[in-house]
Order: sequence, then C-alpha cells, then structure tokens
Amino acid sequence: MNDAVPFAEVADLEPAAAALRDIRHQIHHHPELAYEEVETAALVARKLEEWGWQVTRGVGRTGVVGTLKAGSGTRSIGIRADMDALPIIEQTGLPYASGTHGKMHACGHDGHTTMLLGAAQHLAATRRFSGTVHLYFQPAEESGVDSGAKKMIDDGLFERFSCDAVFGMHNHPGAEPGKFLFRKGPFMSAGDKAVITIEGVGGHAARPHMTVDPVVIAASIVMALQTIVARNIDPAQPAVVTVGSMHAGTVNNVIPGTAKLELSVRSFSADVRTLLKKRITELAESQAASYGGKANVEYIEGYPVVINSDAETDFAIEVARELVGSDNVVAHTDMLMGSEDFSFMLQQRPGTFLRLGNGVGEDGCMVHNPHYDFNDRNLPIGAAYWARLVERYLGR
Repeated sequence: MNDAVPFAEVADLEPAAAALRDIRHQIHHHPELAYEEVETAALVARKLEEWGWQVTRGVGRTGVVGTLKAGSGTRSIGIRADMDALPIIEQTGLPYASGTHGKMHACGHDGHTTMLLGAAQHLAATRRFSGTVHLYFQPAEESGVDSGAKKMIDDGLFERFSCDAVFGMHNHPGAEPGKFLFRKGPFMSAGDKAVITIEGVGGHAARPHMTVDPVVIAASIVMALQTIVARNIDPAQPAVVTVGSMHAGTVNNVIPGTAKLELSVRSFSADVRTLLKKRITELAESQAASYGGKANVEYIEGYPVVINSDAETDFAIEVARELVGSDNVVAHTDMLMGSEDFSFMLQQRPGTFLRLGNGVGEDGCMVHNPHYDFNDRNLPIGAAYWARLVERYLGR
C-alpha cells in the first residue's frame, strides 16, 4: 500500500457519532440475554449488509460474522465484540433505558457492538487496506460457563473465518473516556463456579434440637471460605473466592432441609486454581459434617486466563498512541480479577484484549450495576481505533 494513504482518525468518525449513538441506544433499550440476541444479531447483520459486508448468521447459535476483502493482500485480521445483556433490573432512569424488565445492558456490550459497527461502516466506505477483515459479533459472553466464544469456535469460527491475529476490547470504568489500557501476558483471571448443596434435617423452628439446621451450616461455610485465600494461597498469588448467592428456606418458623451456596472463584495460576478447588471442597464437606449434615460440591471450570501475546499487544499499543497520543495510553496496566471468554479465542490465535476508559467518579459506575451506562463519548473513539488497527495491520 502507499504509505501516503492516511489512516483513520477520531475526527473521521465524529460525523457518525449521532448515528452510532442512536444504534447504541436502540440496542440498550432492547437487551437480550445469552443466546437470546435475536434482535441484536438481526440489527448487526442488516447494517453490515447495507454497507457491503458479506454476512454469515447463526455462528455459535446467535453469533454474526461480517467479512470484507480489499486489495490483493493475503493477511487477515479478526475483531470481536460481545452482544449479550445481563439479568439485572435497570435503575438509570434514562430515556433509552431497558424496555424489558429484569434485563439490562449493564456491562457495555451495547457499546462494544456499536463501536465495531462504526468501524465496519468506515472500513467499507474507505477500503484503505489490503487483505481480509472478519468481525465476530459474539453471543453469551456473560454466561460464565456456556461460553459464546467457545460456541463460535466449536462451530468452526477460525476454520471458516480464519485470521492471523484476533483483537477484542472492553470498556473500563475507573479510567477517563478515550484512555486505552493494555497489558502483555496474563491480564484477566480464570473464572470458575462452585455450587455447594447442603443437606440437613428440617423441622419446626421452635424445636431446633430435633433438626440439623442447614442455614447454620451454610453460614459456617461462608465464614470458613474466607480463610482459603487468607491462609491457603501464597500472598504473592492473586485469588478471589466470593459467595454471590445463598438460598435457604421460605418462612421464618420452619427450619429448611437444604441450603445452597453459589461461588465465584478467580485465579491466574493453574496450581492456585487446583488448590482453590481442593480447599473449597474439603472445607465445605468437613464443615457440614461437623454439624451432622452433608455438603455436595459441584465445581465448574469456566473461562481460562486471558493471556495477551507480546507482538500483537505492542502493535495495538502503537496504534493507540498514534490515534490518541501517548498520554492517553497505559501500556502496562494492572492485572484484573474479572474474567472474559475472549480468552478462548486467544488460545486459538495470537492477539490482545484491551480496555477503554468509561469514566471516573460519578461518571464511572462499575459494570454489573443497575445504574451503569456505557459512555457514548467512546463510540467514535473506539470505532476509529478498530478502523485504524485494521488499516495498519493489513497495510504493513
């Protein structure tokens, strides 16, 4: 390619900002949970086809892949955006708030999808690259165990729509909009799930001596679990054990027969991951037995560690510095205890997963919160970044 040909700038995408905002608000107003992204997928496919992309629907159930070729280049690149929402009741009060009670875009996937659509429109109009671009619009990132990324891969994603490198992006509350964050190597943790079912003996609340109270057992297990990271894991190794769900009984005057705990478990090391599983199981079973009850532990391995490859991360950092300047790029940010199924894609191809600031203070509400909203200031910035990344990668 001619080196004099300009690459995408944020200013090139600013004229599309209002249209992108409308798309994002439409997706936000119609949230769809994992593998229910029918309307969202249809909108994505329709827009891509309008702009001249070849579209394949139903990849990994509700996923969409857009393909665009230009020039005679033989290299290819893949970029992924997630589409699913969360089972949360929205409390933002925004005019475009969720129109479906109990479902909400509380993690910014509406923004991720829209930024990639903005890049798609720009790339189709300019075609300042030589090679093949695949855009992977993925379902079910939030499912935790039944991963949309894994489902697309099992459906032949990288055989049918092969790429030399794959890239993904997530918004990042706690950093200013327009600030890019990167990290080579391990970046986001493995995420597992444990379900502890406690069996006791139910009975009358006034006769506890005739029961084996699973609520007391559950409470004891919850407290004991807090010692695993504090006393079993090397302090130099990151790990998290969180009890996110605790259920037992329905009325105040009945001691139930069973109780149930659901845990989120995070780690970066394979050895730590194995030890966490072992200690959670041993501790739950022994605590229950000490009260005369039983505990069954179902341990489900979820997403692996996100590991960014060095060369692709260096390249992605270079593109960000060109686009927004070095002051708005963090090349070695902290590791994050959150998990992300883009890790499955990085097991198949070299690439990197990066973060884009979504706001600080009152404007930086954390994700998975009923008051969260994606920052629309990022729409032209993220779209320009993806467009420039493609132009640079397929122009080298």
